[in-house]
Amino acid sequence: MKFRLLSNIARSLLLARWRQTLVAAIGVTFSITMFVTLLSFMNGLNDLLDGLILNRTPHVKLYNEIKPTEVQPVNLDPKYSKSYNFVRSVKPGKTTKEIRNYLAVTNSLNKDKRVLGYAPKVVTQVFFNVGATDLTAAINGIDPDLENRLFKFNEYVVKGDYLDLKNIPNSIILGKALAETMMVEVGDLVQITTSQGERVQLKVVGLFQSGLQELDKVQSYASIGTVQKILGKNTSYVTDIQIKLVDMAQAPALAKEFGRKYETDAEDIQAANAQFETGSKIRNLISYAVGITLLIVAGFGIYNILNMMIYEKMDSIAILKATGFAGSDVKRIFISIAISIGLFGGIFGLLFGLGLTSLIDQIPFDTPALPTIKTFPVRYDPKYYIIGGVFSLITTYFAGYFPAKKASKIDPVIIIRGK
Repeated sequence: MKFRLLSNIARSLLLARWRQTLVAAIGVTFSITMFVTLLSFMNGLNDLLDGLILNRTPHVKLYNEIKPTEVQPVNLDPKYSKSYNFVRSVKPGKTTKEIRNYLAVTNSLNKDKRVLGYAPKVVTQVFFNVGATDLTAAINGIDPDLENRLFKFNEYVVKGDYLDLKNIPNSIILGKALAETMMVEVGDLVQITTSQGERVQLKVVGLFQSGLQELDKVQSYASIGTVQKILGKNTSYVTDIQIKLVDMAQAPALAKEFGRKYETDAEDIQAANAQFETGSKIRNLISYAVGITLLIVAGFGIYNILNMMIYEKMDSIAILKATGFAGSDVKRIFISIAISIGLFGGIFGLLFGLGLTSLIDQIPFDTPALPTIKTFPVRYDPKYYIIGGVFSLITTYFAGYFPAKKASKIDPVIIIRGK
């Protein structure tokens, strides 16, 4: 009974100053709307930017790096063994890029439950012969099916079919920027010269665009068998093993483990793309900071409105306390007013935020650099709506608590005597 009475009094006070109440609710609604929209858009943008690299990057890469000779001849002389030797021309040792015991490595990876999948690769530098000019570029020998399953290869092929790499002998997919430089299209023939001086003609079956112009100028793809044949190697010749893990967070630890176990160099995704991860964290931090600032500003608006209401309703508060209402009852009335504003403003803010996010998701976003992106990127994550809703209630609660505490301490005798 008492709860219903307090609710009726709170509703009466709200409706008595409905314009101010509406302004406060609109402030909360706007804050929640922009909070949800900003986080959805910024994190969608993060997914887009990170996807350009992370989708194409293995969680762990096994390879053999060309390194300088660790032990120099001068260090073998006992006379200089305890000296600090300055070597000015350190030459790399005779190191092969081939991963030794490739079949044994892959058999071990197949049995490892932490590994989601792997894709072999053969990488080699070649010269594309364009008239009297030679363009330096890399050919990545891949298994098209595995590359597509693990790294979404088909999403980056803007012309042609990626499966033609395995269906058409001596075929190649060129980076779009590289193809434009050589003025070739799908169906044309290109001639390459290997580092051993061999010349080979390949048929262009597709164009590849990653969204990174500098990368597309030097990258091309062929089947792993084609590249092995170009280099004159057998079918077990592989220079890289790209590994996708069940849990990407384990990449640094597993890279060290696999490097020791298989006696190769290993690079994890966090080491290879640390700058992108840092950029994502900074953008997320900015998004949350701006969104929370909006909510706090709305909270100050509610605080000011309730303060004004208390000064204007001094007589009503005095009468309530004179007729037997305790200070805690008065406090509940004004806190319930604040919570009501936060609740209704938050609900409409979440609905408007969802609507505005959906609208942004439909806006065309056409750019030659990102051919697979057709609309502005957004991320629909229930977490943003939960955070926005909870934070709106918390903000409005504290915005109402301090004025309510002040109202609960009003002495009715002083107010009535002053009148």
